[in-house]
Amino acid sequence: MALSRSALLASLMSAGLLSVCCTPAPAPTPAAPPETHAAEPIVDPHSHANTEAFRTQLLRLDLTVDFDARRLRGTAELDLARIDGAADTLVLDTRDLRIDRVEVAEREGAYVATDYELGAADPVLGSPLRIRMPAAAARVRITYQTSPEASGLQWLTPSQTAGKAHPFLFTQSQAIHARSWIPLQDTPLVRTAYQARIRTPKGLLAVMSAENAIADADTRDGDYQFSMPQPIPSYLIALAVGNLRFQATGRRTGVYAEPEVVKAAAWEFADTENMLERCEAIFGPYRWGRYDLLILPPSFPYGGMENPRLTFASPTVITGDRSLVSLVAHELAHSWSGNLVTNATWNDFWLNEGFTTHLTNRIMEEIYGPARGNEERAIGANDLKDTLELLEIPSDRTLAPDLAGRDPDDNVTDVPYEKGALFLAYLEAKFGRAEFDAFLRGWFDSHAFRSARTGDFLAYLERELLARHPGVVSRAKVDEWIHSPEIPDDAVWPQSDAFDRVDRSRDEWLGGATAASLQTAQWSTRQWQYFLDRMPDTLDDAAMARLDAAFDFSDSPNAIIASRWFRLVARHQYRKAYPAMQRHLESVGRMLLINPVYRELAATPEGLELAQAVFAGARDGYHPIARDAVEKILDRAVATPAP
Repeated sequence: MALSRSALLASLMSAGLLSVCCTPAPAPTPAAPPETHAAEPIVDPHSHANTEAFRTQLLRLDLTVDFDARRLRGTAELDLARIDGAADTLVLDTRDLRIDRVEVAEREGAYVATDYELGAADPVLGSPLRIRMPAAAARVRITYQTSPEASGLQWLTPSQTAGKAHPFLFTQSQAIHARSWIPLQDTPLVRTAYQARIRTPKGLLAVMSAENAIADADTRDGDYQFSMPQPIPSYLIALAVGNLRFQATGRRTGVYAEPEVVKAAAWEFADTENMLERCEAIFGPYRWGRYDLLILPPSFPYGGMENPRLTFASPTVITGDRSLVSLVAHELAHSWSGNLVTNATWNDFWLNEGFTTHLTNRIMEEIYGPARGNEERAIGANDLKDTLELLEIPSDRTLAPDLAGRDPDDNVTDVPYEKGALFLAYLEAKFGRAEFDAFLRGWFDSHAFRSARTGDFLAYLERELLARHPGVVSRAKVDEWIHSPEIPDDAVWPQSDAFDRVDRSRDEWLGGATAASLQTAQWSTRQWQYFLDRMPDTLDDAAMARLDAAFDFSDSPNAIIASRWFRLVARHQYRKAYPAMQRHLESVGRMLLINPVYRELAATPEGLELAQAVFAGARDGYHPIARDAVEKILDRAVATPAP
């Protein structure tokens, strides 16, 4: 997942249309169990599922999309492997699902009804679904429907889309939101292939994180079938339905988007095929067939989500200058780190995101040169420094947080992303790029389609690097990187000449220089971010007005730059820009771009009152995940009012 950084702080063919092939799905690739380096079983604190007794091998969905009722209705079938032959109960994860019927069957037999119980709802984990399993039962079929308020679904009215004519639905399953639209073992410990039949209103297109075959417009009959033959964790199961078009960007790559957006998106992401080829050269073969992007409406709560075969991306990354294509590089890199080798629990999240951030920087350097790679590393490191100052729980500043009893979404900060990447860059510097690249490729190849813990990586690191090169890096130093809330003293913080120039320009501006004299015409979005982020805390209304008049920040079409500006507006209580700030908060749902603004507003009593009023009007347009995040910011401010 790309927040592009974090929640504190993603032509060979002319325009075509998508359908899905209806041929039988190939046999799923069996998922290897998580590697174990200790005798005790792995326990996922964020799942009710009894994975020590049963493991899902294949999931089959048959769902109808009801836009009027804002519900998915249908069945989920699970083919199961019995781990414990004496187990008589299967426990699945659910959240706010209405269960209408549960049936079980032998491997080849007919379904018969069985007893089940939906347990009490936990505010984080949802409700366990306990199903009686006769001794020979190997399959389960659950008839159910979702809640209109399902945390993993967002239902958009036509007015909330680019075209204004058709409704839109999309899912967001990470971290533990798949259980809000599918009853299943919702833990990254379990990987499963899946098949799906999705029924939609005619004329709309359904796409999934599965094999999506390009076909003619006539196939938009509202009945689509999908297959994902490779085993994936539950958080990567994804669905979207809307008025979508397709445009290729390469032999294996392309974009899906509303007709009003698809051409700009295809231009923005024209380098995707090149990125894919460079990834393969460094990190090994791409094992997922195609790599396409789906550009979602602005309410998508993240920059991108790495759903295999079909990355979901925010339209805020379409800037017209390709300055934010690092998001695509990030989501593409997840095809190795995260999708191919997955964190076994959300306490191991850095294995997904720290690795992917390191790979992202490598890809950007390969495609756009060392200067661009250093720019990406430097902006990430600066974001990390800011984040470390904000986090109050010491464990949250480590790569081994204890999230038991907490929402794993709370760990979506710069720490697993940027501190993880800083650690891997440290190892690369110590062992050399060629050696470290080979080490990473070996990690991906030896753990392909498996889930891993931090301990698994440390054992592999000890065996493949530390022991083979004694005296270069000690195990004590590695443990410091993982477990200390501080950054080790010998860490090398990345630097970028591009930001050195921005520092000089900012100093000149604060000294009275004119906008024309700063020569900012060729600045990237990242440079503008840095320019605004390092403004002093002493700006008065006159200084803010001068900034806005010179650079037109309040009306910037670039939501990334606008967000950084509105943080300053809120911090300095620059009331003249409040109407523009409110429009920004009402029109964008990406948490990276709204949460910091709400946080700055909530720091003062007057700002908190404004934030509450703006949120009251904007909340219905936010994804449930974003609504929850903003509510936490405002509730915390109410509980601990500013002096």
